[in-house]
Amino acid sequence: MNASEVFDINCRKCERLDDFLCDVRQKYPNYYARPVPAFGDTNPKLLVVGLAPGLHGANRTGRPFTQDFAGILLYEALYEFGFSNRSVSESVDDGLMLSNCRITNAVKCLPPQNKPNSDEINLCNQYLAAELNSLEEGTVILALGSIAHLAVLKAFGFKMSLFPFAHNIYHPLPSGHILVDSYHTSRYNVQTKRLSKASFTDVFITIRGLLTH
Repeated sequence: MNASEVFDINCRKCERLDDFLCDVRQKYPNYYARPVPAFGDTNPKLLVVGLAPGLHGANRTGRPFTQDFAGILLYEALYEFGFSNRSVSESVDDGLMLSNCRITNAVKCLPPQNKPNSDEINLCNQYLAAELNSLEEGTVILALGSIAHLAVLKAFGFKMSLFPFAHNIYHPLPSGHILVDSYHTSRYNVQTKRLSKASFTDVFITIRGLLTH
């Protein structure tokens, strides 16, 4: 895997995001506030794909889903199913390690209001494509939310209509990988009960079954 193809900390291709990060660095000078790299194993059995860094989460710490409400259910599940040595992600130096798992985002930079636009998703897709193409066949890709789901399909060049998004379903892909869908672990989805701990656990039960076949 060519690291420069998968991630570029100096990327400034999205003018709106670059301008926003400049403003964030002014307001929060101690924040990471740069493109956020993936975290975990280089050759994982499970790749988790989120949407984008959160303002006070990965954008603050430099590690996906760390100090972010959206990371609560995710890191609990990763720990419970043996992909992590800790159930809580507090900081980049908290000792948390992933096993057979890596976490990445469809968009590497913090977007205003946590909503990247289509141009930004498309521009960042080259990095996701390089990352996905480095995965071995049989790797499970967990897409958190419909935008991550569509970004994965776009990165592979697959027709999106052939693989509709729905919670806790999986798609064997022509590339030899398996795409599993889940509602995003966002505060909104949890508080509105669209996603619960039980329904997210069911997703990991599906993943465990796919990896043990």
